[in-house]
Amino acid sequence: MDFLSYFALAILIFVVLTLSYGMIAIHDIPYHMAKARNHPHQDAIHAGGWISLFTLHAIWPFLWIWATAYHPVHGYGGRPREKTDQADPEGSNAASRVAALEKKIAALEANASKSSGPQPK
Repeated sequence: MDFLSYFALAILIFVVLTLSYGMIAIHDIPYHMAKARNHPHQDAIHAGGWISLFTLHAIWPFLWIWATAYHPVHGYGGRPREKTDQADPEGSNAASRVAALEKKIAALEANASKSSGPQPK
């Protein structure tokens, strides 16, 4: 083989490797978008990108839509979230509800022990 044959072979190998890397890089675009938006399903989107490589890119447009549908401030759907305390999603009302339920249980136990008399052991 002469020099031009080796040069043509090198160019073919370079083109095949570049196209392969390009396909993988293109399929990672939805994952990088999800990662930048702090998407809660970014691992699933990344796995879907790899699966899309083997399914002839059938699900790739849906991955793009899935990655862009979430906004870090508004969540899904573009509506602003209601302001809630992150440490206690139920609000401070949960502690008072638990205390009220504990009082109710204690009262019921006291009534049950009074009405039934001494319990056999």
